[in-house]
Amino acid sequence: MAEQQIAAKKEIDTAESNPAVNLSFEDKLCQYMIEKGRLKQDDLIRGERLHKENPETSLVPLLVRLGLASERDVASSLSEVMELEVIKEKDYPETINVETEIPIRFMQKSLFVPVAEDEETINVIMVYPSDEFTVKAIRMASGKKLDIKIGLPSEVENAIEKYFGGGRSAMGQIVESLTDESAGDEEDVDHLRDLASEAPVIRLVNIIMQRAVESRASDIHVEPFENRLKVRYRIDGVLQEVESPPARSTAAVISRIKIMAKLNIAERRLPQDGRIMLRVQGKELDLRVSTVPTSYGESVVMRILDRESIVFDFHELGFTDRLLKPFKKSLELPHGIMLVTGPTGSGKTTTLYTALQQLNTEERKIITVEDPVEYQLTGINQIQVKSSIGLDFTSALRAIVRQDPDVIMIGEMRDLETAKIAIQSALTGHLVLSTIHTNDAAGGVTRMLDMGVEDYLLTSTVNGILAQRLVRKLDQSTMKKEILADDVVKSMGLDKLIKLNKYAFYKPVPSATNLSGYSGRMSILEFLEMSDSIRRIIMQHGTAGDIQKQACKDGMTTIYEDGLLKCLEGRTSYEEVLRVSQEN
Repeated sequence: MAEQQIAAKKEIDTAESNPAVNLSFEDKLCQYMIEKGRLKQDDLIRGERLHKENPETSLVPLLVRLGLASERDVASSLSEVMELEVIKEKDYPETINVETEIPIRFMQKSLFVPVAEDEETINVIMVYPSDEFTVKAIRMASGKKLDIKIGLPSEVENAIEKYFGGGRSAMGQIVESLTDESAGDEEDVDHLRDLASEAPVIRLVNIIMQRAVESRASDIHVEPFENRLKVRYRIDGVLQEVESPPARSTAAVISRIKIMAKLNIAERRLPQDGRIMLRVQGKELDLRVSTVPTSYGESVVMRILDRESIVFDFHELGFTDRLLKPFKKSLELPHGIMLVTGPTGSGKTTTLYTALQQLNTEERKIITVEDPVEYQLTGINQIQVKSSIGLDFTSALRAIVRQDPDVIMIGEMRDLETAKIAIQSALTGHLVLSTIHTNDAAGGVTRMLDMGVEDYLLTSTVNGILAQRLVRKLDQSTMKKEILADDVVKSMGLDKLIKLNKYAFYKPVPSATNLSGYSGRMSILEFLEMSDSIRRIIMQHGTAGDIQKQACKDGMTTIYEDGLLKCLEGRTSYEEVLRVSQEN
């Protein structure tokens, strides 16, 4: 037995000094990831070049560390190539009973954790099961067969600390390494800059951002209070609180974010806006940063814009064929105004970008004026509003008209002057796309009239108004079907919408990997076409309710009705439709 322990120790020492993964397998894995769209060829070339300069580190872990490939994509690829299961952190055992003595330092270096064993087998969660040195060393140290599952690096590190260390999370470990000076003089700018440059603070902010990307969050909220610093992610439109740093790190964390966004860390009395260009988990991210002063410090919100994951496709956004036909027909008109309306965060800009992509041909010149420019669109001239130098929507629009465009996109119709220029552009042969903040499509008409737009100008320029909301999509693998009673069908008005023998809705079912039962979001929409009957009501100064009734008579499906139809298709739940629509 002593000889076996000596041999095992030699294997561990060898694995620690040479943790390289089998090179031919790494090449195979990288090519597989490129085929699956999980790794770019240019990123692989860049990683291989850096790997030659640092050959003691394996290529695949290097790609992950550089942000050229995501942990999850590598795990999925390893799972498919090696036919091993990927285990989620939620499925890790609460406690373990492993008697095999393997050094913690070796586990941390080689990224694996033993979680169970019997007389013949030891169950191990590994980040890189293709690491032959580590596999052989564990087998020698335990004297048993290996049952391997694949885990993500951050989750395996947390498990090692939980089972064999002090039970601290990755964030907890970093917090412990923060100096007591982290709560020092917040008025001393140099001190704040020094705090924000400390390695633990940098790692802390990186973890907050990385976990947000892994969670598919659209926003990160960092909010200081008297005795705590709260961090929340907006996932599928709903805020969820996550593990937060201690209150004493507030100044350092917020200063670090402001430095990354190139903001003035000395200015804490006024709101500021900035941007962070970041590469996380193999994705190019653009973070829009906003700070506002509160009673206990600056509240920071970061909007995550993932340029690679955005899909400019009407069907993916939630458009049905029934609605898409009249919408595209209005888009194809040579001039006029197309409005998209809805509250903040309802996907209006994404819809406009998708429309622009449809219109973007060699024959058309398209210019946009936005605040801010969210996504770069090839072949489209995009102007960023800069109010500080006098470049606002109005001045930009005046300049745009002299550029001989075919299509103009205005980020938001904010005031009468902007609306007048848009109307003048539409009257002189331009197609104008814009957004406006109202609750429904009919409300877009009354909002324009309230701004001071003349009714005859409105009826002669507006082609159509699209209203939308975002609802969470059901996880198709876990959702549950429920047959609706006849009285429920009548109360909802489903029988008037569509004739079926049986009406069934679907409910979300939480699982170990998806606690909400939802995955992703889509739009529910209504499209108001500017018909002659609608124009007559506008000229008679009818209310939004009058316009809505007439639009429904003309065949418009309301947001609520569109939501009900998508409930019947199993794409969302009735609770989601009620959450975002005005119907009761």
